[in-house]
Parts: sequence; structure tokens; C-alpha cells
Amino acid sequence: MPSRPNLTGFDPQKFAASAGHAAKDPWARAETWRYTGPFSRFNRFKGAFPGLGIATVAFAGYLAYEAVFLKDEHHGDGHGSDHH
Repeated sequence: MPSRPNLTGFDPQKFAASAGHAAKDPWARAETWRYTGPFSRFNRFKGAFPGLGIATVAFAGYLAYEAVFLKDEHHGDGHGSDHH
């Protein structure tokens, strides 16, 4: 039986040849959005600990304040008989 003429002009072999080489994973191109832009590894984990940066700076500021302004006037040998 002879093949029928193509009325649309679409040739699937030419289309497949123009697409280039097939990737190993056919879904890889569809999955790339998961690892780019707002979904990159950095952007996914930067909100994992909200407030950690502010808390670290506040704690360091408190430690500096304590070291400078809150001097301990008591310089004993530890816990001796001078504690009442």
C-alpha cells in the first residue's frame, strides 16, 4: 500500500532531527526551575533561621556591654568564708 501524501506539510523526522540530541533525562529541562532563581539552594536555606543574624549581633552587643560596663568588683579566691 503506498503511503498517503502529507496534507499538513509536517514531517516528524525533520522535527526530531531539528530538536538536537536527546538528553539522558527527558524531564531534566522541566525540573530546572526547582534549582534556579528563588528556588536556588541559597534562597531556600537563607530563611531557615529567621532572626539568627539579629540575635547574634544583639548577643555580641550585650557581651561587649557586660565586659565594659558591668565590672565584677568581687575578686576572691572562689567561694570562701567571705560570702555571707
